[in-house]
Amino acid sequence: QVQLVESGGGLVQAGGSLRLSCVVSARTFATSGMGWFCQAPGKEREFVAGITWNIGSTYYADSVKGRFTISRDNAKSTVSLQMNNLKPEDTAVYYCAAGPPFSFRGQDYPYWGQGTQVTVSS
Repeated sequence: QVQLVESGGGLVQAGGSLRLSCVVSARTFATSGMGWFCQAPGKEREFVAGITWNIGSTYYADSVKGRFTISRDNAKSTVSLQMNNLKPEDTAVYYCAAGPPFSFRGQDYPYWGQGTQVTVSS
């Protein structure tokens, strides 16, 4: 069974930074695409950023382009999301997801982390 363990959420003031990490227990075709999604209270889950393990192609939601950076460390089976210039509207629970292959749609990912809270105060 594939497990994803997230870390790095917290409380930060607007304009601040946080770094989220996701460790994947198994790197196979079944986990070849990785994505970060967020869900704020009362809202639907949204795509934030994604990356592929093989060539490291990256994808971003328009709302985070230029502020967030997704990266991978193949040796550590870890995907990270560096979040800079955070805004109050970024407040949400952030989830790491894995699936074959990369997709913008959360429903295409069979494996999910437990989620980590990100709160940005104004």
